Amino acid sequence: MKVLVTGITGMVGSHLAEYLIENHPEVSVHGLLRWRSPLDNLQAVLGRVELHQADLRDLASLVMLMGEVQPERIFHLAAQSYVDMSFRAPADTLTTNVVGTTNLLDAVRIKGLDPLIHICSSSEVYGQVTADEVPIRETNPLRPASPYAVSKVGEDMVAYQYGRSYGMKLIRTRMFTHTGPRRGAVFAESSFALQIARIEAGLQDGPVRVGNLDSIRTISDVRDAVRAYWLLLEKGVPGDVYNIGGRETMTIGEVLETLKSLARCPIRHVVDPARLRPSDVTLQIPDVSKFVAATGWAPTISARQTLSDLLDHHRAAIRSQPT
Repeated sequence: MKVLVTGITGMVGSHLAEYLIENHPEVSVHGLLRWRSPLDNLQAVLGRVELHQADLRDLASLVMLMGEVQPERIFHLAAQSYVDMSFRAPADTLTTNVVGTTNLLDAVRIKGLDPLIHICSSSEVYGQVTADEVPIRETNPLRPASPYAVSKVGEDMVAYQYGRSYGMKLIRTRMFTHTGPRRGAVFAESSFALQIARIEAGLQDGPVRVGNLDSIRTISDVRDAVRAYWLLLEKGVPGDVYNIGGRETMTIGEVLETLKSLARCPIRHVVDPARLRPSDVTLQIPDVSKFVAATGWAPTISARQTLSDLLDHHRAAIRSQPT
C-alpha cells in the first residue's frame, strides 16, 4: 500500500512516518516536502521513506506528484500551523492552508485517483466556547478566533465540499492539543521546555518568559495522535468529521508547573506582554466519544511523560549543538 504524508518533516508527520514503518511493513511511505524543508525530524527513517519535492501552492507540482506516487492513502498534515504568525501573515496562512488543500484535492481529482484521504483540521475552528458547551462535540458552532482558525474552517469545508461534489473519500479530524518530542519551539509548552533546557545548560538567564497561563487545554501525546490517525483511515467513515484528543485537562499554567517540576534547577517565570494574542481561545475540552466508538482508540501516554520527553528532546538538541 502506498501512503503519502504531506508535512512529513514536521512533528506529527515524522512521528507518523516512524509509526507506519515500525508497525505496518506492508506500507510504502512517501512524503511531500519543499526543497528547503529541513530533514532533522526524519533522521530515524531516512532511506526508508521516499521523499518528493512539491509545493501545495503549485497545482502543477502536485499533479506531477500524484502521477508519480499514485497513493492509496493520503494524510494531509502540511499547514501553516502557528497561530501567532497567522495574525502577522493572515493571507499567507489562508493561501497555504485553504488554497493548498484545494490544490491537493484538485490534483487527486485531475489524475483520476481514488485514495482514502485524511484532512487534518483543528480544534481551533470551535473558537471561544462557553462553559455549557464543554465537552465540545463535532456539532458545536464554528467561531474561529484567529486567521489560522479561519484557514482551518476553510480547509475543513473544502474537504467536505470535494467529498460531496466529486465523491472523494475524505475524512476530517479536529485534533485538540497534542505535543511531544519535536514540537516546534514557537508553541507554548515547547517554548517553556526549551527555555528551561537552556537555563539548565547555562545558555540563558531566567526567568522563563510566558504568555497567558489561564487557558485550559486537554493534552495528548503526538505518538498517540499518529496511532489515532491510522485507525481513522482503517475504521472511520468517509465524509464524516471526528474530534480527537486526550484525557488529561489542565491550564497552561499547570503545564508550566509540570515542566518546572521536571527541571534540574529552580525555575522562575514572568508574563511577557509580547506573548499575549489579540484574541485567544481559553477553553478546549473535547468530546471524543464519536471517534472512540468508531475506532476503539484510547491514549496510552500520560501528559507528564509527554512533557518529560519534550524537555529531554530539547536537552538532547542542546547537547548536540557544536560548542
